Amino acid sequence: MNYFSSNFKLGILGGGQLGKMLLNETRKFDIFTAVLDPSNEAPCKIACNIFKQGDLLDFDTVYNFGKTVDLLTIEIENVNVDALEKLEHDGVKVYPSSKTLRTIQNKAKQKLFYIDHDLPTAPFSRFAYKDEIITAINHNVLDFPFVWKSAQFGYDGTGVKVVRTLNDLEGLPNVECITETLIPFKNELSVIVSRNAQGDIKVYPVVEMEFHPEANQVEYVICPARIDESVAKKAELIALKVSAAFNHVGLLAVEMFQTEDDHILINEVAPRPHNSGHHTIEASYTSQFEQHLRSILNLPLGETASKLGGVMVNLVGAENYNGNVVYENIESIMEMPGVTPHIYGKKQTRPFRKMGHVTIVHEDINKARKIAENVKQNIKVIST
Repeated sequence: MNYFSSNFKLGILGGGQLGKMLLNETRKFDIFTAVLDPSNEAPCKIACNIFKQGDLLDFDTVYNFGKTVDLLTIEIENVNVDALEKLEHDGVKVYPSSKTLRTIQNKAKQKLFYIDHDLPTAPFSRFAYKDEIITAINHNVLDFPFVWKSAQFGYDGTGVKVVRTLNDLEGLPNVECITETLIPFKNELSVIVSRNAQGDIKVYPVVEMEFHPEANQVEYVICPARIDESVAKKAELIALKVSAAFNHVGLLAVEMFQTEDDHILINEVAPRPHNSGHHTIEASYTSQFEQHLRSILNLPLGETASKLGGVMVNLVGAENYNGNVVYENIESIMEMPGVTPHIYGKKQTRPFRKMGHVTIVHEDINKARKIAENVKQNIKVIST
């Protein structure tokens, strides 16, 4: 099929920053795009050929949108899977598939999937609602501390909390959830696997992630990860095993823990471009966004090696600021060598909202990390 400068239509569910960066690649290849998003101010609106405002969880909205395109992909998992399944039945190509999304959307189903496929993950328990957790604690079935996760609709650190006492359960929603054993770990790692429809597979180098202690959001992504080669190889092999189990098409970001004794445990996966791959725009031969396109269009996969070491710094809204966004001191970071800011196009900031990111490339990854710290200290995302 001719995708370039043709009548082919690519549909994207979700119009946020991931979609916006994906559209940079569709514009490069002159691929016609349509985007569906609930917000009329979605970042994607300025870059797609057709923009539709609508509820991603509404069956009719998603189904009717999908019928207008030749292939449908996502930039967010929280979409109506029943509509995707019907579209597949009607002959529309959907990547990732409704089957893959149905499993990944629900963290309890996702964890059971790992168990069923002999994939290493932290011990967990499944609860229909929060009150069952209190019963389990009172009957000595569940011990502190543990990690509480909402089964659905969690993102960017929301829907996750470390629970050390009964008081920590206060304020949490009474919804389906899981509890995980709190695992001591050295590092949080991520591996992005790309796979096209004919089964070609390529893997990006393992990255190391540093998280904000309060917001539970990634602050820094470091590539290559500063770990032993044997551990990196182990993480890569587990990511490939996860990819094979899902038999996915597109990108699959596999987030993992490196334990104190160098075991690798799967945390969770995302079947789309991912925050842990943003550095690839500047640091890799093929960005994760171009690779996602190549994968879902069944084109030859691009080279995943890094040209230089890369560190990504998330730009999030500063605490105590709500309103029209201002990027304070952005000029000072643009003076630094190897530094590239990406602004997502969200006009309103609020505490810990992802507003952009900055990539630092350098031959020495440790020097790149020091520059990243300087960037983090200088630029502030505030409001007028």
